[in-house]
Amino acid sequence: MEENNKTRPFSIKEQEEIQMRNVLQCVYDSLKEKGYNPINQLVGYILSEDPTYITNHNNARSLIRKIDRDKLLRSLVQNYLKL
Repeated sequence: MEENNKTRPFSIKEQEEIQMRNVLQCVYDSLKEKGYNPINQLVGYILSEDPTYITNHNNARSLIRKIDRDKLLRSLVQNYLKL
């Protein structure tokens, strides 16, 4: 049995991106389950940081508040521009 001696670099930024994506997906799914337009609700929350745009269903409101809004906006712009 050959041992793999290659070390994979650990990226905190990559882990944050994955966590933000997972939270957004959970919140999106919760909003959709409750019959809301998830995109409109998420945009309202991002622009205002008013948690009432997000449902409490599946603990979505608590989850979304764990994301730093500035980091989220930065990530969204970078992904949109493919930087």
